[in-house]
Amino acid sequence: MKVTVERAALLRSLGHVHRVVERRNTIPILSNVLLRSGPDGLQLKATDLDIEVTETIPADVVDGGAITVPAHVIYDIVRKLPDGAQVSLETSGETGQMLIRSGRSRFTLGALPEADFPDLAAGELPHRFELPAADLKRLIDKTQFAISTEETRYYLNGIFFHTIEAEGSLKLRAVATDGHRLARVQTEAPEGSAGMPGIIVPRKAVAEIQKLVEDGGETVGVEISSAKVRFSFSSGVTLISKLIDGTFPDYQRVIPTGNDKRLTVERDQFAKAVDRVSTISSERGRAVKLAMSDGRLSLSVNNPDSGSATEELDVDYEAGPLDIGFNARYLLDITAQLDGDTALFRLADPGSPTVIQDREGAPALYVLMPMRV
Repeated sequence: MKVTVERAALLRSLGHVHRVVERRNTIPILSNVLLRSGPDGLQLKATDLDIEVTETIPADVVDGGAITVPAHVIYDIVRKLPDGAQVSLETSGETGQMLIRSGRSRFTLGALPEADFPDLAAGELPHRFELPAADLKRLIDKTQFAISTEETRYYLNGIFFHTIEAEGSLKLRAVATDGHRLARVQTEAPEGSAGMPGIIVPRKAVAEIQKLVEDGGETVGVEISSAKVRFSFSSGVTLISKLIDGTFPDYQRVIPTGNDKRLTVERDQFAKAVDRVSTISSERGRAVKLAMSDGRLSLSVNNPDSGSATEELDVDYEAGPLDIGFNARYLLDITAQLDGDTALFRLADPGSPTVIQDREGAPALYVLMPMRV
């Protein structure tokens, strides 16, 4: 194999694929990136057996071939080469090494044969549709924070994507929850998505898609089976991921519909006030108490070890007095996702979940469980 490629293109592509590779691997080949040169250019591929990322970049191919080399090492080498450099990659005979040349720099890397590299065969992916990249980014950005990190409830360790009939049309919905808070965001269902199975995309794949979608072009092709999903970005990157094999709980049941007390606050002002008073709270129980009365909201934190804090805000609230406690970190996470200038809280009582939105009928909806204060 002998191929020459521009540093910028190689670095960008290695940046896309090397993130999938775990730093510690019991199987040596999983630490490597596969480089395959052919008529289309240079193809790069990396996998951790759950996710596979592939990208093909333009290259000047003298001899076709394939080899695998340590992903993080080649990424660091290319990153440290000067801007605008040409990078030559070549393997010779059966030495099991790859030579990297650029300007007056030469590197020799230990390599492993392509034959040992695992292929995450996608198989048949019967459901296909295209989605604007901006929509996919929004669905992920607004729900990712609520993904559970508890390994025992593995079916909550991802985002649940599905289609549902709502408000008179078919919607594509993304839902994530960790049992304390729930995020639900929807967009108009793209053509071809009707009838797709509900899928749970794992946390690591979600993080990779989020990064790839930023420079992935205008639209994203999505192909789904019951076990795998493939995202094809118009920039030429393809990500295949296994899905979480489990049943996502019936989240509709935990979204309250009868909360009749409405609190409207200035989002930014509210978030800053919560942040200020929570400075006093203990790390273990970051509870902030919201005391509502006619047109007024009092935020307070009491920490026996370090003191107390209170702050009052003028708000739009006309129901009876109500005291309720929330985890301050969760409140800030949710208010950071809201797009509007205001936040609408729909409350029932101190022991029931609260619904938070930008406004009535907004495409993003959050549910937060209260804490005892």
